[in-house]
Amino acid sequence: MQYEVVMGLEVHVELSTESKLFCSCSAKFGAEPNENVCPACSGMPGMPAVVNKRAIELAIAAGLVTNCEISKVISFDKKNYFYPDLPTGYQITQYFAPVCTNGWVELDNGKRITLKQIHIEEDAGKLVHEPRTRMTLIDFNRASVPLIEIVSNPDFNTADEVTEYLDKLRLLLSFAGISDCKMQEGSMRCDVNISVREQGCQTLGTRTETKNMNSLKAIARAIEYESQRHIDALETGSEELIQETRRWDDDIGMTYSMREKEEAADYRYFPNPEIMPVHISEEWIERVRTALPEPAHEKFARLTTMLGLPEYDSKIISGSQSLAHIFDGVMKHFSKAKDVSNWILGELLAIVKDADTGDDNITIDALKFATLIMLVDEGKINRSVGKKVLAAVFEENAEPNEYIEKHSLAMVSDTGLLESAIKEVLSENPKSVDEFKGGSQKVFGFLVGQVMKKTSGKADPRSVNELLGKMLEE
Repeated sequence: MQYEVVMGLEVHVELSTESKLFCSCSAKFGAEPNENVCPACSGMPGMPAVVNKRAIELAIAAGLVTNCEISKVISFDKKNYFYPDLPTGYQITQYFAPVCTNGWVELDNGKRITLKQIHIEEDAGKLVHEPRTRMTLIDFNRASVPLIEIVSNPDFNTADEVTEYLDKLRLLLSFAGISDCKMQEGSMRCDVNISVREQGCQTLGTRTETKNMNSLKAIARAIEYESQRHIDALETGSEELIQETRRWDDDIGMTYSMREKEEAADYRYFPNPEIMPVHISEEWIERVRTALPEPAHEKFARLTTMLGLPEYDSKIISGSQSLAHIFDGVMKHFSKAKDVSNWILGELLAIVKDADTGDDNITIDALKFATLIMLVDEGKINRSVGKKVLAAVFEENAEPNEYIEKHSLAMVSDTGLLESAIKEVLSENPKSVDEFKGGSQKVFGFLVGQVMKKTSGKADPRSVNELLGKMLEE
């Protein structure tokens, strides 16, 4: 029997605000446990919530980049459930009047993944389990950090569609400055609702929700495992499928049951009487729209069609917010697009790989980067030296000209000095000279390398090749 997997996603994205959703505590990641906590976000009574306007603007921006309708009036509601990381015993969210509805994201094959809604809500705290002491600690730094939840319709049928959608969503949101979307830090999290039905059947099967996936690879593995578990249950009757929430364990490659899946009525939603409805005018929406930066797909088109970069280069640069920012920054000072691309994709990414820094965490002074590219382009240093200088700029924020002067790295193009170095190399390697004169061309590169070594890599390679060729013919 043929089966069809049907999936819908709930994607939680932390918004890039300075402060939390309903108080002035910092929303930044990486603080010491319970450092960014006040009476309001820790659930103390008598502390009224004050809505963060910037969070609403970022939610509007999320709706605009995902082709949503923006609601003219939004309200906040209480979602009631008890869990240790939720200090109030309820979560402030949007149920009756979300900020965005009816959007879509298009996949490369033209299929549109439709969105039911995007709503704003506060994050919960974080539970830290200590196996050694058998204790669970609670960190409330994340409590009340502003989130948007992007709820899709059940439009997915494969893990590839899910991962492509999430990658496109990451690019849309990160390029717009809505979130950094770092799954490893929890600022983008995804819950996958999976059901399986017979091919051609219109009724959805029993749905399970899978949580605790912090990478696209883990999400793909979890979907493969959970969908196969459903199919096995339907074919063999080995277990009864129930509507439940399951947790993914990436180490063992399995899901396991956490709790039965609640229905909306179980949460006893009701309007939050402490927060008045917020009216969103067309003028406010247009201000947000006007402030949106160039999205990734438009940047790809510009790099390819207007600047003439190969599609390969454009795809990598437009696939990372930090690389795109670096490229645009360098281009303001040095306008040869292909040279800039080569330096970024070649030398810079090699340094980043050695430093074990992800593509979305790269920072480098664009002016200094452009300066060293110009120095190579003008023949003041060779490319080998340029790589050393780039490493110093990346790791130490060094000023290129000062670094070159301090370490005596300026290119040696003095003909007399080069001739002297070449003579020394030829006298030290008579066997290689004889091989060259006997018709072996491969030793020429060896001799060039020895000359470069003599000059500490500072010689002009073009001059070395010309002079060496002439002197070998004499």
